[in-house]
Amino acid sequence: MNQKEKIEKVKKLRNELGLSIMEIKQALEEAKGDEKKAKEILKKKGLEKVKKRQGKETKQGRVASYTHSTGKIGSLVELLCETDFVAKNDEFVALANDLCLQVVAMEAKNGKELAGQDFIRDSSMKVGDLVKELGVKFGENIKIGRAERFEI
Repeated sequence: MNQKEKIEKVKKLRNELGLSIMEIKQALEEAKGDEKKAKEILKKKGLEKVKKRQGKETKQGRVASYTHSTGKIGSLVELLCETDFVAKNDEFVALANDLCLQVVAMEAKNGKELAGQDFIRDSSMKVGDLVKELGVKFGENIKIGRAERFEI
């Protein structure tokens, strides 16, 4: 793999994963230029980092809400993280909003049940895995707090 190809692969993975250039470069070198293997390496390393951070307190986050157009069904979800910086990130906000839709659509009764469900936008993923992936990307402990569904 020449230098130009390497730079293009690093750019592509950085845009896709949002990880640091050095992490991506090291993973590509370890995978001998194979993007798929590099992604697996990065995911494994990221999950290890998240495991180490699981004891960290999550005193920041966001409460998101959703009300269906009929006004008869709604939800509130608390998505927690370590820092206010992450809580204000667009991807974090989008996930909180998606979780509200998930609670309404799949009738989740609490955060733990919600984490075990297939994600409505991509049934190949569990909601809990999606939360972990965002934690890997931001290098923080992110978890679902309370989740409540309301229906008249």
